[in-house]
Amino acid sequence: MKHRHFITALDESRIHAAIKDAHAKSTGHIGVLVSKRRAPDPLAAAEKHFHARKLHHAPHHNAILIFIAPESHTFAIVGDAAIHARVGPDFWTTLRDEMTPHLKQAHYTDALLHAITKAADLLAQHFPKKDS
Repeated sequence: MKHRHFITALDESRIHAAIKDAHAKSTGHIGVLVSKRRAPDPLAAAEKHFHARKLHHAPHHNAILIFIAPESHTFAIVGDAAIHARVGPDFWTTLRDEMTPHLKQAHYTDALLHAITKAADLLAQHFPKKDS
């Protein structure tokens, strides 16, 4: 699938609202990147973009990047050190497995909203925003 077709199929306002809501509940950061290039190794590509965007410099090391490469029909989810230490690899595998049916059915917004919501709940549990 072409990048532009994937982007056009998304309900960006719902995705932005979900990310904004997630950021309001925790000190974590959730990012979504839809690549214009093929990514036969999506995890390596996600990690490259995670570092290129300096997400590993988040103050609490609790950033998450959801990476999708529609041209190669691949995706990956990367969590920074502190969040990964709390949940381990099983969380990311489960989240990937839960997104897959949505993506296969071309429910792209639902796939991203599911991942954002799950990540937001996790971040709020482990890294809640403190009232000032």
